[in-house]
Amino acid sequence: MQLEWYHYLIAVLGSALAGSINTLAGNGSAITLTILTELLGLPGNLANGTNRVGVFTQSAAGVYAFYRNGKLTVQRSTLPIIMNVIGAAAGVAVAVSVSNEAFKSAFRFLMIAMLFVILLKPKRWLRETDISRQPNPWIAIPLYLALGFYSGFIQMGMGVFFLAVMVLYARYSLIDANAVKLAVVALNTLLVIIIFQLQGLINWQIGLIMALGQTIGGYFTAHYASLYPRANVWAHRLLVAVVILAIAKMFNLHKLFL
Repeated sequence: MQLEWYHYLIAVLGSALAGSINTLAGNGSAITLTILTELLGLPGNLANGTNRVGVFTQSAAGVYAFYRNGKLTVQRSTLPIIMNVIGAAAGVAVAVSVSNEAFKSAFRFLMIAMLFVILLKPKRWLRETDISRQPNPWIAIPLYLALGFYSGFIQMGMGVFFLAVMVLYARYSLIDANAVKLAVVALNTLLVIIIFQLQGLINWQIGLIMALGQTIGGYFTAHYASLYPRANVWAHRLLVAVVILAIAKMFNLHKLFL
């Protein structure tokens, strides 16, 4: 397929939007994977690997912006980050030899339940970080490990579930929780990129073009979200929209309007 200049322009603009969505909610890869497969013509497995380049750079840029603006406290966030990465490594190892299709089929119902959790008592999602909160390690460590394992084993919806744990259990603000989420995603994705590269499943030329847009979207969204007083409100609204759209897609509800 011969790519024209406007293909690259659409790719950069679309990936910038995806980077912005991933920074405050998740599921932005629905946009980038569509661009990679439908617009740029990459086969599914190559698109999957190529997409990880932008996911990593966007996450790293978002982490930098959040940290620079005081929204990521490394010392307080060390435990969830390390436990999630360890859990994700175990999840990837199991996913290599065990089918997760049965779990994926149940994912749509998990997302419906999550939508109710997000909509029920929304004030819980809009509070500021409780710095006095000290999660019980006997609960926190298994919970973070399980969340990481899910991320490595299935990955779908990881960002939504991670935010729920960090906001509702660890008592982070939604913006601070997103900062920790990006740190976890960056570390996990770096490992995945190495695996995909060893298998020759990354188109670096296209990957870096997409990464340009995703990095711009991720950095500036994180930067302004760190400074905007009502960022938690808009992040919550975006999270609700992302979950509703994910449910509609999984149940093919969008076909009702076509």
